[in-house]
Amino acid sequence: MSGDSESPGLLTFPVDFPIKIMGRRVDGFAQAVAALVAEHAPDFDPTRMELRSSSGGNYIGLTVTIRATSREQLDGLYRALTAHPMVSVVL
Repeated sequence: MSGDSESPGLLTFPVDFPIKIMGRRVDGFAQAVAALVAEHAPDFDPTRMELRSSSGGNYIGLTVTIRATSREQLDGLYRALTAHPMVSVVL
């Protein structure tokens, strides 16, 4: 077992890992999220980001998929996303 490629949890790294991010529909939301994700996952391709509007049109949901290389990387990204003032929910 290699400590770099496996974790004690259910994930074996590296792994393609989807993250759902929701926030109010405001100008620059998707771009801000893409920039933040790219800081933690340099190989992230923002053209593959999926966008969905809420039924009322007040919120937007984004799905980003990164190639996660470690639990620490995922934890750091989740912390950064949840701390961002434009982000309401991260799943």
